[in-house]
Amino acid sequence: MNWFTRVRNSLSFGSKRSTDKDLWVKCPGCQQMVFAQEYEENAFVCPRCDHHGRIGADERLSQLLDEGFDVLPIPQVKEDPLKFRDSQKYTDRLKKARANSPHEDAFLVGSGAIEGKPAVVGVQDFGFMGGSMGMAVGTAFCQGAERALTRKCAYIVVTAAGGARMQEGILSLMQMPKATVMTRRLKEAGLPYIVVLTDPTTGGVTASYAMLGDVHIAEPGALIGFAGQRVIQDTIREQLPEGFQRAEYLRKHGMVDLVVHRHELKDMLATLLDYLAPAKAA
Repeated sequence: MNWFTRVRNSLSFGSKRSTDKDLWVKCPGCQQMVFAQEYEENAFVCPRCDHHGRIGADERLSQLLDEGFDVLPIPQVKEDPLKFRDSQKYTDRLKKARANSPHEDAFLVGSGAIEGKPAVVGVQDFGFMGGSMGMAVGTAFCQGAERALTRKCAYIVVTAAGGARMQEGILSLMQMPKATVMTRRLKEAGLPYIVVLTDPTTGGVTASYAMLGDVHIAEPGALIGFAGQRVIQDTIREQLPEGFQRAEYLRKHGMVDLVVHRHELKDMLATLLDYLAPAKAA
């Protein structure tokens, strides 16, 4: 043992201080470090480059709905109906996702009001298995639509998903027509169905309820599409234009009605509810 080791071992060091959460976050847009509290207080939007970060379902509901809203219980469905296994068992993947989430699956429904106007809001959480659409997500979507029909109010859905949940196979794909039927019921009842597209919205979610709204709103810079850009380029053997599948490009080409900053989203939804709310009988 050399002299440095002896001296070091003879010194008493205090335990390293730890914090409950990181004080800094790295912005995915500008790659700069942002003070976590400032980032959170700014609705998870980078104060330097205005990049809209991904947020959880609870935060999204709190941002959009007035205080005092109710959260519907996540419906119970049969888990792992196909006994699916890839590099891990599906049940193990679910356990891991639930350990990192306050909720049982990727779709949460809140029932309340937006600036005093009644509304039901469904939110997909990309943090739960990429927001993938399985039976629980499809059933929760339909549950939210049923609540809107019961309350005779608008249904607003905030999408964020990598597509269908492959571990549930055809049962996942069956959620697409099931959700489509519910959007049709809302239309027949004369109730507004508004979709807020956030980063990312892709795959089977885009191919079903994400593109069936009366109005489609996107957050700035959100990735929105069905197949990935590389898959499309390899198929058509053409270089895609800059910004392809981003919210601003889609707005320019008519696929999205509005691109709205997160700070202005609640006010915009309230305005739309004024325009689209069913007329009261005289």
